[in-house]
Amino acid sequence: MRRLLAGEVTEDEAVAELRRIQLDELGGRAKLDLGRFLRRGIPEVILAPGKTPADAARLAVAMAEQQGQGLVSRMSGEHQAALRESAAAAGMRVIGYASSARVLRPGFAPEANEGKVGILTAGTSDLPAAEEARMVVEACGLEARLDADLGVAGLHRFVGPLAATLEWGADVIIVAAGMDGVLPGLVAGLIDVPVIGLPVSTGYGRGGAGEAALTTMLQSCSTGLVVVNIDNGVGAGAAAVLMSQRRFRGMKGATNATTKASPISTTEKIGKTARHTSGPPTSRKASAPSSTTTPTQNSNQGKPRR
Repeated sequence: MRRLLAGEVTEDEAVAELRRIQLDELGGRAKLDLGRFLRRGIPEVILAPGKTPADAARLAVAMAEQQGQGLVSRMSGEHQAALRESAAAAGMRVIGYASSARVLRPGFAPEANEGKVGILTAGTSDLPAAEEARMVVEACGLEARLDADLGVAGLHRFVGPLAATLEWGADVIIVAAGMDGVLPGLVAGLIDVPVIGLPVSTGYGRGGAGEAALTTMLQSCSTGLVVVNIDNGVGAGAAAVLMSQRRFRGMKGATNATTKASPISTTEKIGKTARHTSGPPTSRKASAPSSTTTPTQNSNQGKPRR
């Protein structure tokens, strides 16, 4: 629309581009949802398994050409090699996140958002899922901080990183854990920042595919713990982005409303007025003042706790 107003494109060209922006079909095999970021604030992520390395790389580069960046998750070594080759041929840069990656068009950077997401992992085996979440967070312009290997087998290890993450100002914390999946509930029971549990398919024997971690998190007695599906780093990152943005907007709105609101009469003052105008139970009430102070209520619900 800005290019149309500037006269850089004709009306017909603008209409054609608007029609194409929602879905772009590539070779009859894949339809890129180019309007998702405009609708949701979360870009589309290409799932590499089930796609040939060449197809996954071609899709990521096409998204980067159209939107500035293309995201791919769950890549094998072959997928990563094909992506680097295609990106280099197109003059694009690749940012790696374990088995995930972002392809960036030259000169592109996501619009910065005032939000921070902390990511903690119980073990180093949980890093691929945690890195997938970090990719989504950073693709949306938010800051991310990741600390790994903080599981309950050595409980003392997570206290310092958790405190540092809170001091850093995290709006939301993602906690990735496999095995017994205890760490997210433990963290959620200690802090008032929203916590997202990310169960990971690491472990031994029964429940080793992530079922035990998922069940533990779903059964956590820490009120308010939110849980995504097994290995769903993309879902955890997307949820954290939405929570962080709304939490920040709520805090900013509450601060603005508090600044603009008129002073109110406190309950204590109203109570004192009532006591001064009343006598003992057996005597007549003293004359009440001709004008009664009416409290004016604030329109906001107060500043959210940090």
